[in-house]
Amino acid sequence: MNPGMDAFRARLGGFAFGGDYNPEQWDRAVWDEDVELMRRAGVNLVTLGVFAWASLEPEPGRFTFDWLDDAMDLLHRNGISVDLGTPTAAPPVWLSHEHPEVLPVMEDGEVFGFGNRMHYDPTSPVYREHAARITTALASRYRHHPALAMWHIGNEYGPTAYTTAAAAAFRDWLRRRYGDLDALNDAWYTRFWGQRYSDWEQVGPPEVPRSWSNPARRLDFHRFVSDALLECFVMERDIVRSYRADLPVVTNFMRFHRQTDSWRWAAHEDAVALDIYPDPGQAGSHVAAALNFDLMRSLRGEPWLLMEQAAGAVSQWRVNHVKRPGRMRLGSYQAVAHGADSVLFFQWRAGRGGHERFHSAMLPHSGTRSRTWREVEALGRELPRIAAVAGSGSTAEVAVLFDWNAWWGLEVTHGLPRNDFDYPAIVTAHYRPLLEAQHAVDLVSFGSDFGRYRVVVVPNAYLVDDRCTAALEAFVAAGGTLVCSFFSGVVDERNQVRQPAYPGAFRRLIGAYIDEYAPLETSVAVRFADGCVASADWWQDSLHPETATVLATYLDGDLAGRAAVVTNSLGTGRVVYVGTRLDAGALRDTILDAVAAAGVAPVVRDAPPHVEATVRGGFLFLLNHSGTDTATVPATGVDLLTGASVDGAVTLEPLGVAVIETRS
Repeated sequence: MNPGMDAFRARLGGFAFGGDYNPEQWDRAVWDEDVELMRRAGVNLVTLGVFAWASLEPEPGRFTFDWLDDAMDLLHRNGISVDLGTPTAAPPVWLSHEHPEVLPVMEDGEVFGFGNRMHYDPTSPVYREHAARITTALASRYRHHPALAMWHIGNEYGPTAYTTAAAAAFRDWLRRRYGDLDALNDAWYTRFWGQRYSDWEQVGPPEVPRSWSNPARRLDFHRFVSDALLECFVMERDIVRSYRADLPVVTNFMRFHRQTDSWRWAAHEDAVALDIYPDPGQAGSHVAAALNFDLMRSLRGEPWLLMEQAAGAVSQWRVNHVKRPGRMRLGSYQAVAHGADSVLFFQWRAGRGGHERFHSAMLPHSGTRSRTWREVEALGRELPRIAAVAGSGSTAEVAVLFDWNAWWGLEVTHGLPRNDFDYPAIVTAHYRPLLEAQHAVDLVSFGSDFGRYRVVVVPNAYLVDDRCTAALEAFVAAGGTLVCSFFSGVVDERNQVRQPAYPGAFRRLIGAYIDEYAPLETSVAVRFADGCVASADWWQDSLHPETATVLATYLDGDLAGRAAVVTNSLGTGRVVYVGTRLDAGALRDTILDAVAAAGVAPVVRDAPPHVEATVRGGFLFLLNHSGTDTATVPATGVDLLTGASVDGAVTLEPLGVAVIETRS
């Protein structure tokens, strides 16, 4: 139960619809038009103040709240609620001018100056003091304002600093983690290259590696940065809660954001929120979007908030493609299908200047005559038709592991057999077959309860801790199916190779040992037991089955005749281990065969791969991601978007959506 979010949904009458609103960037005369058009579009929530620190505190200690008072009052009179942001992601110039120590220093020693984005050192005591002051002033003034519906802390946390303050905070973090220098030296294996520390003052953040540097030190620094940023969030969260504790407190995560461990952060929020901008020019970008949406839902096991998306084009890519007609609607319903209880945008009105002056908005520069506006207005009218969906949950029998420690271990520590791993791409490749086969999927981490699932998929978990290994063994022994890919279970949480080596933690699970890891520069052929031949590239484990049975062998290359894919029994469960990078079709068949053998049924049957199917409560979402092909999908019930009865099947137009209240 989440009383704060239940009250939030009740206040809005279902889904939140709106976006970031920046009235401080516009003359007061524009505000009345804004609010009139918001009502016309069905906007019921806006986020205020996220970048407004300089407008709220133009000089140290001098607050100018009159304009925000007027904006809050105007919105309330027109029935629009406010998600009030603390503006601490955008410190004013007077702060860094008077206290230059609040600016981050980059890994190469260069100062990250004012005028950039995220121009603050999260470990700076001066920054934290001023952030606490503006947060306290906001919370004190607006805690009982009738427009206030939610607190929004900071924005897209991410700065990293290599300052004196960061070094001191890193040492404090290490003391808490390890206790003494002997434990730190052991964890970092400082006996290698004679890097042993004899005094805490010798320990600092890792510099730019001029040749190579200690991988455990780099790993711990990433953990520390995530925790230091979390401290900033918690500080401000506690301030606003001290003034008004019944309202939800959130911040906004980002798509595949490596800097902050979302599993650790989610427990400290009242709801998970996401900013996401799938590239409409990238084929299949909806797959990674779906993964991110499922991750957000899984972090707390409950509905989440789509905090930012684009109504059209963005401004950060080399080429910023416009969303073709229907794509914005489809993407919005995709988020809702995967558990979002809001459809929010950045931003309400397109900005005249600044870096994002060509970033799309609900109200574009071309105004109400634009296609984007017409689509936004239509979506705002349509979304209330599915209000009954808000607050409903989802269940899944399949889970995919996505853990920040596994990510950091693969990408930030270097010195691996190959150093070009892309963890999000790897996880997406394992997730795609499940999405395209219309399976419900949760994301899990090292500390998750695997016993809730029939199948767990573990992509390239190079680093795993002991609790994860024990939980996976217990899961399989109790009858679960584990699908695991190469270079997994290799090192412990200290980034030290497990002994006896290869695959270390997973040897009992996979029923085989590996004598060496062999990156590939060419492709090789692989034959499966049923006679099917596939290709593999990029990587080979030199696998030696012990209790495992061979499912596929190499036909050529240095490992010709040797095992490429094996299966192993443990207790009443089963493990499938893939020791190479299979082509997409072979990986799909391997994963889906394991899922089918485990008795897991898809959400719908006989649907093409470009149709996405999810269930929330008693509501079936069907989304056609093809821009050219119609699709007929089995379904029975009432389509809430059209009011039409569906008896046995529904036809989806290209980019079409159906939300069916099922009769079963």
